[in-house]
Amino acid sequence: MAEILEAIMLICFGASWPASVIKSYRSRSTGGKSLLFLILIGTGYLVGLVGKILYNPGIIILVYCCNTLLVLTDMMLYFRNRRIEKQEAAKKAAA
Repeated sequence: MAEILEAIMLICFGASWPASVIKSYRSRSTGGKSLLFLILIGTGYLVGLVGKILYNPGIIILVYCCNTLLVLTDMMLYFRNRRIEKQEAAKKAAA
């Protein structure tokens, strides 16, 4: 029963990440994003994943992997978008 509840929690948390990744990709902006938040959430998922692998392996590992990959994707997009913002600022300064 505990693993079912954990899976529901992870699915609920993870449900927002696809929309966040799509928004980051389309907006090409870091607005509304916090790198610290992404790092903390990503670290939490990684620690949970390692704990599951070491102490209670099961199918729930797949949910941890999916959520971790989505957070890492959003983090990579954060850095891409920051680079785009800097390039646009440099163009404006040069004009």
